[in-house]
Amino acid sequence: MTSSNTHSPLDSIAALALGEDTPAAPAASVSPAIPAPISSVAPVAAAIAVQTGPSFESLGLSPEIVVALTAAGYQVPTPVQQRAIPAALAGRDLLVSSPTGSGKTAAFMLPAIERFSQLEKAKAAAPREPHDPNARPARRTQPVARPTMLVLTPTRELAMQVTAAATTYGKHLRRLRTVSILGGVAYGQQLMLLAKNPEILVATPGRLLDHLERGRIDLSQLQILVLDEADRMLDMGFIDDIETIVAATPASRQTLLFSATIDGKISSLTGRLLKNPERIEIIQKLEAQNNIAQTVHYVDDRDHKDRLLDHLLRDAGLDQAIVFTATKNDADQLAIRLSDAGFESAALHGDLPQGARNRTIRALRERKVRVLVATDVAARGIDIPGITHVFNYDLPKFAEDYVHRIGRTGRAGRTGTAISLVHHAEQGALKRIERFVRVPLNVSVIVGFEPRRSAPAGGGGGRPGFGGRGRPGGGAGAGGAGRRFGSGGAGNGGSAKPGGWGNKPASAGGARDSRDGGSRDGYRSGGGSRDGGSGFGGGSRDGYAARRNDGPRAPRRGS
Repeated sequence: MTSSNTHSPLDSIAALALGEDTPAAPAASVSPAIPAPISSVAPVAAAIAVQTGPSFESLGLSPEIVVALTAAGYQVPTPVQQRAIPAALAGRDLLVSSPTGSGKTAAFMLPAIERFSQLEKAKAAAPREPHDPNARPARRTQPVARPTMLVLTPTRELAMQVTAAATTYGKHLRRLRTVSILGGVAYGQQLMLLAKNPEILVATPGRLLDHLERGRIDLSQLQILVLDEADRMLDMGFIDDIETIVAATPASRQTLLFSATIDGKISSLTGRLLKNPERIEIIQKLEAQNNIAQTVHYVDDRDHKDRLLDHLLRDAGLDQAIVFTATKNDADQLAIRLSDAGFESAALHGDLPQGARNRTIRALRERKVRVLVATDVAARGIDIPGITHVFNYDLPKFAEDYVHRIGRTGRAGRTGTAISLVHHAEQGALKRIERFVRVPLNVSVIVGFEPRRSAPAGGGGGRPGFGGRGRPGGGAGAGGAGRRFGSGGAGNGGSAKPGGWGNKPASAGGARDSRDGGSRDGYRSGGGSRDGGSGFGGGSRDGYAARRNDGPRAPRRGS
């Protein structure tokens, strides 16, 4: 009995099929499986702007894939898709630098699915092998997955997004199974998925290595390897894992490397992994990104920051928001306090079990959660149309993470708002961000929430004055609608709202998937806050001396 993973290589079949005269593909536009080397390929410098130019059909995609794209709301290919899809279909290795939200997932997944489509058509046209009735059934052995395509991602959320995209693009193919292998998911569940021998495997490096070492996955027949967000994986310390995984793949594979930036670390990696790659660079002019309004509000201390955030979250124009914190503990505590104040909130960070993380994202998509409080685990890989606001409760340690954070809003041409709550001690981090985005961020002041210290020279904004601990925690605003979570008690205008979404009271010990108690689903309902205080400092008067960074730079397997 033949199997799809023992078929002839996809490259030659795809080239043969795409070379035929069909209305969906331009004639003689695809080179053979091993194309002649191109001596020099100039990088593409293009701003992400109004999309004009070729259609998905003209790039060589089959009608059934175009139908799926149209149903999903895709109209025209983005600049990175216009360059990457034809080159990938031609069998080239790719080194692609493109900013967040530019359509990178479709840029590497669509050409792969097109090749699977052509393979499916070729197999359907081939005569079937005769069945021998006297043949003895083969002895059943432990199932081993032998994927044709592997996509490595740095985070679980990005892996799930890539898996969902592959399912959407290939929904009209008869046999195209995509499986994600992530840390935090039970091995038994993943073994059942791997037993189906999926064509496409999307994985985080740590958990993939576990399955490779156990003999559950065989990469000897891999034909397409994709490293998505490669810069992020290097920052997280996955370089050794990546090289171990690559060593288990055949040298004849096609490798596509996608990264937000191309620096020295990426260049050293590409020299070992890629063969004569075509280099594609899509440059986004951040200063011209007018669809995201970026502002800075200076704060005196945590109490001032909490009251200001409470006020901003009550903006009538806010639909859904992500609030980024520096630490996992702050994400948990801030989500509890926001829920106490009447906001439908939830926390998301790397310590939550995968089941709780999945339910949190699903609740956000279903609009059961209005405010997501997260560490940088959510800075990449989350695409929720309803996110209108992003708040930097703490500034990121690395300037490039700022761009990925604010990229969660204003996606697909929508407008968005990005607000950073900055303590005066964070001036160095703010200046690094402004240098990175090549534009000074506007400073804004809200009447009644002015900082006691004025904004730095040239920054505009703040009210003249000198240091201090900020305003004491107030109660409800003028409307008296509810408790202000930064005040440490109910305001003068009324009592607190009884709970978060669903208004289920929190219980200290009834949580199954949340580590901090609360509702069974892991969301912050309106129970009492643990620490009862007004700030999150923990050992410092203003809460900043004791901050620790929770960035993703420390090596972590299976994140």
